[in-house]
Amino acid sequence: MSRPLTATIDLAALRHNYLLAKRLHGGKVLAIVKANAYGHGAVRCAQALADIADGFGVAAIEEAIQLREAGIVQPILLLEGWFEASELAQIARYDLWTALHSLWQVDELAASPLEHRFTVWAKMDSGMHRLGLHPDDFRTAVERLRASGKVRDLVAMSHFARADELDSDATPKQIARFEAATAGLNLPTSLSNSGGILAWSHAHGDWGRAGIMLYGGAGTDRVLPDWPQPVMQLDSKVISVRDLPAGEAIGYGARFVTDAPTRVGVVACGYADGYPRVVPTGTPVLVNGQRSRIIGRVSMDMMTIDLTGLDADIGTPVRLWGDGLPASEIAAAAGTIDYELFCNVKRARFDYQG
Repeated sequence: MSRPLTATIDLAALRHNYLLAKRLHGGKVLAIVKANAYGHGAVRCAQALADIADGFGVAAIEEAIQLREAGIVQPILLLEGWFEASELAQIARYDLWTALHSLWQVDELAASPLEHRFTVWAKMDSGMHRLGLHPDDFRTAVERLRASGKVRDLVAMSHFARADELDSDATPKQIARFEAATAGLNLPTSLSNSGGILAWSHAHGDWGRAGIMLYGGAGTDRVLPDWPQPVMQLDSKVISVRDLPAGEAIGYGARFVTDAPTRVGVVACGYADGYPRVVPTGTPVLVNGQRSRIIGRVSMDMMTIDLTGLDADIGTPVRLWGDGLPASEIAAAAGTIDYELFCNVKRARFDYQG
C-alpha cells in the first residue's frame, strides 16, 4: 500500500476555468502551463485543454518541446523568449512562438541565417521593470523587426505588476504607457494576465494570458458569481493517533504544548512534500470534512493535527487544501501565495479525473 498523499487534479474544473477566462476576456486566451502547469502536470493539463485552447504559454523551450512531443499542436509561446541565438533553430523546428524583450534579441533575429519566419510577441516594459523593451525603444524595435524579413506575425505585449490590487493606480498607468508607445503601430495586443482578465476589462486587448485562474487560484480580490474552481485537491490520511494530557510538548522544538487533554493525529504530509514548514499552529485542515488545525511544527514527512472532539481515527482522510479549504488560505498562513504551494507539490500520487 502506497503512502496516502494524493493530489487529485480535476480536469473538468480546469476546462471550466479556461472557458471562464475566454468569456471574461472576450478575445483569444493563452493557457499558461509553465512550471509544469503550476505543479498540476503540464502534459495532462494541456491535453485536457487542447480542443478548446487558443494556445499555450511556457517559460522556456524545454517546456515547449515536452508539449510538442506529447502531441500538442496548438501554438506555444515562449514567455521568456530565447536565451541564446542557437535556440532559434529549435524554435523554428518545433514551430513555436517567441517573446522578445531586449534589443540584443532584435539583433540576433535580424542576423539569423534561418529562412523561417517567426511569430514574435514583442514585450514592452510598461512599469514592472522585469523583462521588456523600454517604451522609447519599442517603436524602433518593431520597425526593425518588420524590416528584417524574419517575422511572420507580430504581437505587442506587456505584463501587469499589480493587477491583483484593485485600489492601486499602477495598472492604469501601465495601460496608458503601453497605449502611448503602441499608438499607430496597428499590432494585436496582449496585456492581461489572470488579474487583468478578472478585473481590468478595458485592457483586455486581443490576447489574454490565463495563468493562476486556470488552476482556481486567487488572481484578484474581486468576487464573481462564476468564480474559478479549485483544480487541485491535496489529501492525505491520519496514520497515527495518541491521547496526551495537558502540559505535553509536540514535535520539533516544543513549539506547541497542550493546555488540556488533547487527541493528536499524525498526517502523512510534510515540507518535503511541498507543504510549507513555516505555517503556525492553528493553520486549518479538514478532517473528514470537519475543520481542525495543525498543532506544532510541520516536519519533513509528517504533521500533527488536533483531533480533539472529532470523529476520526487511523485512516481518516485529511484535506490539506482544495474544495472547502482554499489554497490561498494556507498560503496566507505561510506568508506566501497559492502559486508557490501548487508549484512545490511533490512526492504525492497524482490522480487525474474528469
